[in-house]
Amino acid sequence: MTVAEVAANMRVSTMTVYRLIQSRDLPAVRIGKSYRLRESDVDGYLASRYTQAG
Repeated sequence: MTVAEVAANMRVSTMTVYRLIQSRDLPAVRIGKSYRLRESDVDGYLASRYTQAG
């Protein structure tokens, strides 16, 4: 997935995704000047940050 796709999926800005990549919270591979992320890594990140409301 591209950074823009991940940002849209998570409903955050692209800068937030770049910060997560730089802090190594979200693994990514750099291809040329852009980053690519695995959907399973994004799902794993979201699952680890999941909290039950209420």
